[in-house]
Amino acid sequence: MTDLALSSSLAMAATHPDPAFPRFHPRPAQGWINDPNGISYINGRYHVFFQYNPDSARHSQIQWGHLSSADLVRWEEHPVALSPQAGGPDSAGCWTGVVTSDDGVPTAAYSGIKDHGGHSQVVIARGSADLVTWEQDGHVAASMPEDPLVTAVRDPFIFRFNGARYAMQGAGLSDGRAALLLYTVDSLDDWKYQGIWLTTADPVAAVHTPAEIWECPQLVEVPLSSGGSTWVMMFSLWLSGDDHEHANGVGYLTGSLSADPVTGLPVFAPVSGGKADLGRDFYAPQIVQLAYSDGSAPAAALLWGWANEGPGRDGRRGRTQEEIDDAGWSGVLTHPRVLSVIDGALVVAPAPGIEAYRGAAVASGAAGSVAVSAFAEVLVRGGSSGSGSGSGSVELVLGSGADAQVVYSASLAAGEELRIFVDASLVEAYRSGSVATTLRAYPAPGEDWQLTLPDGATADVWKLSLPA
Repeated sequence: MTDLALSSSLAMAATHPDPAFPRFHPRPAQGWINDPNGISYINGRYHVFFQYNPDSARHSQIQWGHLSSADLVRWEEHPVALSPQAGGPDSAGCWTGVVTSDDGVPTAAYSGIKDHGGHSQVVIARGSADLVTWEQDGHVAASMPEDPLVTAVRDPFIFRFNGARYAMQGAGLSDGRAALLLYTVDSLDDWKYQGIWLTTADPVAAVHTPAEIWECPQLVEVPLSSGGSTWVMMFSLWLSGDDHEHANGVGYLTGSLSADPVTGLPVFAPVSGGKADLGRDFYAPQIVQLAYSDGSAPAAALLWGWANEGPGRDGRRGRTQEEIDDAGWSGVLTHPRVLSVIDGALVVAPAPGIEAYRGAAVASGAAGSVAVSAFAEVLVRGGSSGSGSGSGSVELVLGSGADAQVVYSASLAAGEELRIFVDASLVEAYRSGSVATTLRAYPAPGEDWQLTLPDGATADVWKLSLPA
């Protein structure tokens, strides 16, 4: 396989032969990708690993791809970080996991599967200081718990609380509940199972995060708009028969973390929740907790998610598996997103650095119907109550006439803002004070994008371009 180390992923995308290939969401030019993994910020660089099959556009023989950036805008692609080891605990795939520092040594903890259809184990690998070179010796830190209730387990996540290191994994139980399993991690080489930590039997979780397995569990401290912080859990909501459709999407819970008075173990008490994204094409996000700014409150939490290819959802035209195979690629990661909590609800915004992709202005204060290019950013503003309400529905439409498809439609109240990014076949829409909506749509030859605004609303439009 060609060594792509230190090549510019975005520069390659600009010349990709497939017009549906996103140019401003870095990924390898070919192959399958899914879950973002091992997201970390070390020595001034962001590192994003991801599930990767470089040999085809299908979900098989999964490895870890690797991108890095100093500014979240200019990305470099590195060689494959982790790959299945013949005869090892990951011989059938190196699946979802995290990267952490173990006494200064970058360390990956991921789900390894030895046999297709078998149970996963937590496998450990050690990395070089720049995270480019990895040593895999097949060390298993945690195996399937000897608990008759636990029928499936996957996707380790590591967190700290009260000075101690813990881990959790998503799970499914024999009675149909989704669950979290808790581990103490005094040594990254040997995790101690502490039992079932939380399940969908919790009344708050039952409402906001229904699933048969909680996949890709996350637990981070997120800033509150009023000051301080709160704990946010996030789960990808797996149902049997999903086959990458993921009808339940991704849910989150907000709540408190306290120490059990007897055991000292952390106890999470959910108080509210909701959807982490309102689109049908968003799954398996991972969050990185950035360094604490003053020792008392987190500086930021950044999230990346996975948007897959698919047969079309909610009236949108999709791609068949044959078309995906012919294109030779599948899957894209979202823009990095900043998390906060306002009035108990999760708020998601694009990372500030993304504005560096703004190129030439196409329209300013436009109204009515606005043409949008295949690579564009749009800022929509609802009118003020004193100048026409500007309330109504915003629609992003692909094509015209009988073949037109409404890709995105949303209400807009006076004073609200929407930021919409169109990157070939990927649409991300961010509403002020709310979560994002992630969607896929594939332009046919000659089709154009059109934005329709309600009375009183205006839009600024920029073409996207690569920064110098």
